Amino acid sequence: MSTYRTYETSSASSAWFRVFRPRPEARVRLVCFPHAGGAASAFRTWTELLPPTVELVAVQYPGRQDRFHEPALEDMDVLVDRLSFAAAHRLRGPVAFFGHSLGATVAYEVARRLAGRQPEVVRLFASARSAPSVDRRHDLTFPDDDALLDYIRALGGTGAGVLEDRELQELALPTLRSDFRLVAGYRSVAGEQLTCPITAIAGDADASFTLADAEQWRRHTSGTFSSVELSGGHFYIEDVPEDLVRVLVGELGVAAAV
Repeated sequence: MSTYRTYETSSASSAWFRVFRPRPEARVRLVCFPHAGGAASAFRTWTELLPPTVELVAVQYPGRQDRFHEPALEDMDVLVDRLSFAAAHRLRGPVAFFGHSLGATVAYEVARRLAGRQPEVVRLFASARSAPSVDRRHDLTFPDDDALLDYIRALGGTGAGVLEDRELQELALPTLRSDFRLVAGYRSVAGEQLTCPITAIAGDADASFTLADAEQWRRHTSGTFSSVELSGGHFYIEDVPEDLVRVLVGELGVAAAV
């Protein structure tokens, strides 16, 4: 597998990660990758739910919140290369990756880039996103903004409600367009499997990603695989965060009650 390319200085790599509560003595760092249109702040409340043995690190993509002045990236290879470089300079293992929707694909590809390098990725949590071997590019290509917004409304979640505000919609649309171009242009390249365990997670009311779909992630690791179904739709992470964090902590095997 090819190494990542250097796009930025190591000092600039800090822009990619947000640590809301530093835990320097943590046994593992949980690195969370947001969905399309999402931002690092989506994971802020998890800090209160995680035990002291886990430090939460949230990924901040360009083009949103405090990186709004930067252009959003529309090429998966570029995004993954930059994130991998930043992770190698800023993160210390062991780390676990959690990715929701688009974030699951990004997390998987970054884990592939880091294979055999530091930080050590000890588990991948793939949430509400088809496995890389399943080509859904046609389903996620939209002829216009109305079709894109209809798709987002169907998925539900807090973001769908926010987009009903015309001013917020105009602010969010450029980033959403870029993120879905990123998804539509992604095609997994055959290569070595991950060696870390994968846990795929689905909401029981999410028609876009079921437990049957979750099983497809099994083929992407030579390590162990498990799948979990939680209550809720595509954005079950908003509905049952306590249940989700309990699953993550349990799968990681880190002691402390949630």
